[in-house]
Amino acid sequence: MIMKICTLECFFKRLNIQDIMHKARLLIVVIFLFPLNVFSQQDAWSLERCIQYAIDNNISIKQQELNTDYQKNQVLSSKMSVLPNVNASAYQNFTFGRSVDMYTNEFSEDNTSSLNADISARMDLFNGFRKYHEIKKSQLNLEAGMQDLERAKNDVSVAIANAFFNVLFNLELLDISRSQVATTRNQVENTEKLVDAGSLAQGNLLEVKSQLANEELQLVSAENTLEMAYLNLKQLLELDTVKTFRILAPGMDAIEETQLLPEAYQVYLEAKMTMPEVEAAQLNLEMAREDIAIAQSGRYPSLSLSASYGSGYSDARQEVDEVVPADPIPIGYAINQDNGGEIFDVYQYNFDYTYRTKPFSDQVRDNASTSISLGLSIPIFNGWQVNSSVANAKINYQSAKYNLESTRKQLLKEIQQAHADARAAMKKYLATEKALEAMQESFRYTEKKFNVGLVTSLEYNTAKSQLNNTESELLQAKYEFVFKQKILDFYRGKPITLSQ
Repeated sequence: MIMKICTLECFFKRLNIQDIMHKARLLIVVIFLFPLNVFSQQDAWSLERCIQYAIDNNISIKQQELNTDYQKNQVLSSKMSVLPNVNASAYQNFTFGRSVDMYTNEFSEDNTSSLNADISARMDLFNGFRKYHEIKKSQLNLEAGMQDLERAKNDVSVAIANAFFNVLFNLELLDISRSQVATTRNQVENTEKLVDAGSLAQGNLLEVKSQLANEELQLVSAENTLEMAYLNLKQLLELDTVKTFRILAPGMDAIEETQLLPEAYQVYLEAKMTMPEVEAAQLNLEMAREDIAIAQSGRYPSLSLSASYGSGYSDARQEVDEVVPADPIPIGYAINQDNGGEIFDVYQYNFDYTYRTKPFSDQVRDNASTSISLGLSIPIFNGWQVNSSVANAKINYQSAKYNLESTRKQLLKEIQQAHADARAAMKKYLATEKALEAMQESFRYTEKKFNVGLVTSLEYNTAKSQLNNTESELLQAKYEFVFKQKILDFYRGKPITLSQ
């Protein structure tokens, strides 16, 4: 215990009290802020997470997915249309009073009931290949719908990336504003000392304080702008319950003068093979071609096969149940010539009959009927409808060709604009970076001269404002270049990511 106390005494002799307090404060900050920092990093949203969340939860994308499911059902329906149509029917009839029974073809005075049922089938054997082209069109429509779904995902991804980069830009802009305020506050303290020492006039202190007040106002404005950028990103993500939403700001390498951008036309050659809007336009052109074939099928004869089977039952249909002999009735006499002309009476023998309704199973078997028919329809004149449909389909095909060409040209314009923006941003960044180095050196020199009273506070504030503007321009050029570069990579089929 004594050795420990001696050790502590030696330690306190080697370190002064201020150093101990300073290190203790640092230790407390590290202890308390480290888990908080880890938690915030884990809870922060990366660009990739934002894009994936938007794709999974965006309502427009979900609606497009439902449209794709509907088109899948249309494909199945068109394929099933080549199968025969099979239908069954049954009718129960009640007749009161005098009527002709359809199965006995006799008049009936009694109330009767009858049942008839049938099953029929019909199948198109040939209809000018109409159904074949309808199936092909429905498949193309499904593929176009899937491309529209991919385009919706791409639009959401670009919008999220743009909003995410806007937040990153405003985060760094806020850091710059805070740094400016901190620098000006230090300058106010130094100026107060110089004024107290009589080296500077009181007016210089007032002007520096005015500059501080202006920069604090800009800091508040930067904070509000950042909050609005966060709000815009949250709205695009359609987040309602995440109150402490923050993004994960990755480190970005400096832009180098040797950093190369791909040629715009090379990007276009890759993009037009993969971008969903071009694929959708190409599929729409193929669908328009199928529409022409569907319209032309109306000029061909159609051949169909039909078959049916039916039977029925009626309680008016009777059959003999029993035969009962009746007493003979004399109706005359007869002479037997072979027996000397003997005369004998002649009688008629009658029978009484009892009837019953013929059984259901017997009637169904007896009344059964089967038919098979082959139908041929030859179009001769139909009010010019087929020719009009073919002409309209050809017009739509030509329109689809123009739409495909327009989509490709629009894609090329977008890529050229993104490429030009990226090059301009890179040039602006490199030029501003050099200007900032010179501006920083100039401001340090002006600050030293201001501290000894060789320049006025107005000149100092002017130099500081120029430095602040240059820092903001450099930051803007950096993020503009990075975003446009990501867009060019996106056109080449690469996902938008900030992963190193």
